Amino acid sequence: MAENRPDEPDLRNCSVGSDRIPRYCSPPDNRFLFGGLIMLKKEQLLLYAVTDRAWVAPERSLLDDLEDALKGGVTMVQLREKDLSEEAFEAEAVQVLALCRRYGVPLLINDNAALAVKIGADGAHVGQSDLQAEEARRLLGPDKILGVTAKTVEQAKAAQAAGADYLGSGAVFGTTTKKDAKPMDMALLKEITGSVQIPVVAIGGIHAGNAAKLAGSGIAGAAVVSGIFAKPDKKQAAEDLVGILKTFC
Repeated sequence: MAENRPDEPDLRNCSVGSDRIPRYCSPPDNRFLFGGLIMLKKEQLLLYAVTDRAWVAPERSLLDDLEDALKGGVTMVQLREKDLSEEAFEAEAVQVLALCRRYGVPLLINDNAALAVKIGADGAHVGQSDLQAEEARRLLGPDKILGVTAKTVEQAKAAQAAGADYLGSGAVFGTTTKKDAKPMDMALLKEITGSVQIPVVAIGGIHAGNAAKLAGSGIAGAAVVSGIFAKPDKKQAAEDLVGILKTFC
């Protein structure tokens, strides 16, 4: 294989959008344009931390816990807040974005594409009951990352066609963070990963004690909530997960 010129991105192992053109692939500074499109590198999905302030100790802040997780090797962050006012959510998002920039890790905003654009975050993630994927892509434009929850093959294909860059599928081991989440068996997860060209991350009850069970499912990584943030040592929890996920993702 011919070597890439220094000014050319290496497109191997990059996510492809619905038009089969890679959307986002990050060099050390997390960003470059190629043919007018921004591309997503699959390695950035390896350990995807989804924040939850439910486990923040009184003497600490969400940023303290997140920074420990970033030190442990988290490769992408989703800021999720369901109970904050819009003003408070924006103020927090600006702080979290600055932290993620220091660690060279992309930040996505949960269910708020408009806020992602406003503060300059890297993208947004939407669920099936949130903003429609097509509308989220319209708001984000072509240059930001769009993640979409997909619990069926049909949802996965529709999300890819709508311009999603990756999918989040689960709950693979159940979850305590979403009361309406239904367990997803390995067969369905493998069917979803095999039905689309864009990468899929598993989510739902994942921690260092069960992550290895996802081997062979075809996922690009794991989205983790309590498996990091409910642990007393967030850095160690992240390090442990990275070590396991690297063996098969």
